[in-house]
Amino acid sequence: MKTLKEVAVGQTVTVKKLSGVGPVKRRIMDMGITKGVEVYVRKVAPLGDPVEVTVRGYELSLRRADAEMIEVE
Repeated sequence: MKTLKEVAVGQTVTVKKLSGVGPVKRRIMDMGITKGVEVYVRKVAPLGDPVEVTVRGYELSLRRADAEMIEVE
């Protein structure tokens, strides 16, 4: 399975699993990224960090380490 970090700009993917633990997983879920939600990758910074996505109708910037914990399809 691939992670959100590996998704190309312009693609829409569906979240399958969150692999974070404890407060990190809770923080990702509080941002609206939960199992089954669609995420559109808008931009990636030149050095790859952060990744800008659209989720549930709003824009969100994620650190690369956080994007690595989100498994998508």
